[in-house]
Amino acid sequence: MNVLWVFAHPEPRSLNGALRDAGVRTLEELGHDVRQSDLYAMKWNPVVDAADFGAEAGDERLIVGATSARARERGELSPDIVAEQEKLDWADAVVVQFPLWWYGLPAILKGWFDRVLVKGFGYGIRTADGRTARYGEGRLAGKRAMAVLTTGAREPAMGPRGVNGALDEVLWPLQHGTLFYTGMTVLPPLAIHGADRLPEEQFTDARERLRERLRTLETTDPIPFRPQNGGDYDDDLVLRPDRAAGETGLGIHLTRAN
Repeated sequence: MNVLWVFAHPEPRSLNGALRDAGVRTLEELGHDVRQSDLYAMKWNPVVDAADFGAEAGDERLIVGATSARARERGELSPDIVAEQEKLDWADAVVVQFPLWWYGLPAILKGWFDRVLVKGFGYGIRTADGRTARYGEGRLAGKRAMAVLTTGAREPAMGPRGVNGALDEVLWPLQHGTLFYTGMTVLPPLAIHGADRLPEEQFTDARERLRERLRTLETTDPIPFRPQNGGDYDDDLVLRPDRAAGETGLGIHLTRAN
């Protein structure tokens, strides 16, 4: 497999850095080809602005979706954006690694998604019959994706009744709203809890958990998100009443909720 590892941590000597190094070595030992986007090392610019879109942006009011789509069609996207899109085109699988900060991604990683997944590449795709291709369909369909993250919270505190909220719900914007939205098949995440005070023996366990997940990268069952165009949603994109009848919440958008 071709694997793109997107890494978002400012310190290569951190726990995250050590896990990244172990993960890349594991993939290479397994015979996979690996490319990295080490966002802090690259000094990645996370801010969308008119400079991303070359001459296409002009002096008119910037409408990011439409302007980015035209710039892509005309070959006028900023070279750093094009380079990351080429990595995504090359990849069969994407590992996104980050520390969870304030219930979300580090700004540099959020900005990577903002700038790279432009209209016509990450979204705004149409199927042959004219439907919008998203949530299970799209240009990135067929690629597998997995989040690897560290949290300061202990695992029980991010469980179903934990004060921090359940991890799958905290990660919903990334896993469902970004990765699955663009068509990727999303694997369950690997979370390392209590990362700020992890003793050596628990680091060894975390490293082995990561290695095992990478060994099964091609075979792990994905999160069973419902595809938008699979028949579960009506014309207003609302879940049909006979699916997860009487229930609400994010869990109803998983097929096992039937």
